[in-house]
Amino acid sequence: MIAVWRPEHGKLLLLAKGQPMEGALWVDLYKPLPGQEDLANSLGIEVPTLADMEEIEISNRLYRENGVDYMTVVVPGMSDTKQPMSGPVTFILTPARLVTVRHHVPRPFETYPGRADKVGPGCDTAEKVFLGLIEEIIGRLADLLEGSGRALEDVSRSVFASDPRTKTAAGLQDALERVGRESDLVARVRLSLLTIERAVSFFGQTLGERSAGDALRPVVKGMMRDLQALEVHGDYLSTRVAQATDATLGMINLLQNTAVRIVSVVAVLFLPPTLIASIYGMNFQFMPELDKIWGYPLALGLMVASAAATYAVCKWKNWL
Repeated sequence: MIAVWRPEHGKLLLLAKGQPMEGALWVDLYKPLPGQEDLANSLGIEVPTLADMEEIEISNRLYRENGVDYMTVVVPGMSDTKQPMSGPVTFILTPARLVTVRHHVPRPFETYPGRADKVGPGCDTAEKVFLGLIEEIIGRLADLLEGSGRALEDVSRSVFASDPRTKTAAGLQDALERVGRESDLVARVRLSLLTIERAVSFFGQTLGERSAGDALRPVVKGMMRDLQALEVHGDYLSTRVAQATDATLGMINLLQNTAVRIVSVVAVLFLPPTLIASIYGMNFQFMPELDKIWGYPLALGLMVASAAATYAVCKWKNWL
C-alpha cells in the first residue's frame, strides 16, 4: 500500500490514488508491491527490502548514498494479526521529500498526518516532516512506558495486598504473566529508543549541510534530551520489572511452602495413631489386650488421644 501526502495550508493533504507524485512531500510505503517500488524508484529513491531493513549492522541502518539519507529504526507496532511486535522502519530523506518504508503498523503513522501542524517544527519541508514523525513516535514510546509503569504498580499492589483472596495460585500466576508482558514491552521500547537516538544523531550531523539546519538544531537537541530521559525511565522500569518478578515468585514460594507445611503437619498428626495401629497389628502370640472386651476401644482411644496431643503441640509451637 502507498500513501502520498503533500503540504497545503500548513497541513498534510492525502493525495488521491493516481495523482502525480511530483509535489509529494511524504510518501509512505506499507509492504510495498513491485509496482509501488518502481514508482518510488522513478523518483530516484532505492527502496530497501525487508531483509536489508532487518540488518543489525549500524553501517547498513544509517548511511548516505547519492545525497540521500537512509535511516532505519525499530518501532513497536501491530502485526497483520493485531499482535504487538517491533519491526524496522526506514526513513529515506531527500532534499525534496521523505519516503518511509515499513512492514507493520506503528500507531504514530496513523496519528501523525492529522497532527502534523501541531507536532514538531511543522510539515512544510521533508526535514520537518521527518522530525515531526520522529517526535510523534517518541511521544508514543513515552505513553507505552507510562502505561507499563502503571501496570507494574498495579501488579505490585496486588502482590503485596493484605487481602488473602488476591494471593491465590491463579492470581499470582496472572500477576507473573502480566509482569512478563510488561517486561517484553519495556524491552521493545528500549530497543526502539536506542535506534531512534542513533538516527536523530545521524541526522544532526548533517544539519550543517541543510538550508534550515540552524533552525532545526534546537529541535534535534530537544529530541536527544527527550530520548535520553526516556532511556533513563526505561532503565527504571526494568528495575521495577525485576522487583515485581522477584516479589511475585517470592509470594508463590510462600504459598507453596504453606501448602507443604500443612501436608507435613497432617502427616505428623497421623504418625502416633499409625504407630499404635502397627503395634496392635503385629502377630505375637501373647498380647493380653486382644482377649479383653475393652481392647478394641482402648486402641481407638489411644489413637485419638495421640493425634489430639500432637495437634495441641503443633498449635503451641505455631506450626499450624
